[in-house]
Amino acid sequence: MKTTAVRLHGEMDVRISEIDLPRPGKGELLMRVVADSVCASTYKAVKQGSRHKRVPNGIEDNPVIIGHEMCGEIVEVGEGLENEWQVGQRIVIQPALKLESGFDPGYSYTTFGGNTVYTLIPPIALERGCVVPYRGENYFEGALVEPLGCILRGFKGFYHTDYSTYTRTDGAKRGGKLAILGGAGPMGIGAVLLAIGYAGVSEVVVTDINAERLAYAEQKCTVEYAASKGCKLTYVNTADMADPAAELIALSEGGFDDVFVMVPVAGLFTMAEQICREDGCVNFFAGPPVHDLQGSLNLYRVHYDGIHVVGTAGSIPEDTVETIRLIEDGSLNTAPLVSHILGLRAVPEAIFAMEKPDGAKKVCYNALDIPLVAIDDLTEMGKTDPLYAELGKIVAAHGGLWCTEAEEYLLAHAPRIQ
Repeated sequence: MKTTAVRLHGEMDVRISEIDLPRPGKGELLMRVVADSVCASTYKAVKQGSRHKRVPNGIEDNPVIIGHEMCGEIVEVGEGLENEWQVGQRIVIQPALKLESGFDPGYSYTTFGGNTVYTLIPPIALERGCVVPYRGENYFEGALVEPLGCILRGFKGFYHTDYSTYTRTDGAKRGGKLAILGGAGPMGIGAVLLAIGYAGVSEVVVTDINAERLAYAEQKCTVEYAASKGCKLTYVNTADMADPAAELIALSEGGFDDVFVMVPVAGLFTMAEQICREDGCVNFFAGPPVHDLQGSLNLYRVHYDGIHVVGTAGSIPEDTVETIRLIEDGSLNTAPLVSHILGLRAVPEAIFAMEKPDGAKKVCYNALDIPLVAIDDLTEMGKTDPLYAELGKIVAAHGGLWCTEAEEYLLAHAPRIQ
């Protein structure tokens, strides 16, 4: 069969092509990818090409499909899977296959990835538990499961120790104080949402040095919303502070129990240790683009104050399952994460624009032929296009946030790829 896909042919060489896709064989599934959210990790792979650890050599002749944050439905079931999976069943893909080869969908496969109308799921993904049933009411939240699962794993990575018994407790401190440094980007906003809907912290402070990004984050994930869930939320611009560490300690009345570092900057890592209170835990969450990034911390505090340092990357199937449960039962509000929508042909533009990131998550509806559109621009675009006029009305009725009703209208009325 034929499908349209976005493929990586080399460093900064992304092309949209119609390709031949085999029918599913024994132990395989054919998936219609309805939505895939664009990830900064894809931008890293596009920049590096085969120098990226997950991208194989020879992509000039055998290009790989990019995109790995995918949600859709099964359209054909291969031999041997008829009793486990059904046509029409909604699924989410957990892309971290944990193979020795390092191969993962969205980086390594010619027929398995997220930025395509149809994709072929190989047996290894099923064997590893990386195909997960999804019963959510929309597709965009399913496309956000993978990044949120990575953040969930980050929360699970925190730990604390009772030094009277040396008993260790995993997870962010319940009722504690959390700082998210460099947190006005999409993963930082996701961390705020999980802090409120999952981790049970009492206070969150989000820092950044970009006033525009901070204003966007505060507009979408509001202080009032956090307060309604019993969490005090504060956004601060550390570029305006003479001594950021001292002022953050004062703001938190003595320091933080847990600190996320969301940008791979050594100075932020040092500050994270400085603002920890006794038994505080730092998660250096951001992945550095270089292999030798040196940082420093006060070893006296590591020994006498019990400061912990961890780093988490990616997630595992159980995180995917738990994130889906949080979405399905309404514990996790994901709508503030969506800043843009787009169709498949706009994927290269969205990826290259990540050199200067804006907004939060960009959700691609693969079967549609629409440009990259900011949710905040729908009303203005609606002055010349009735599709966006109606979407603007729907979004406005939902507090300016993307929603199930808007998605359903878009899928029913937007132009489609031929």
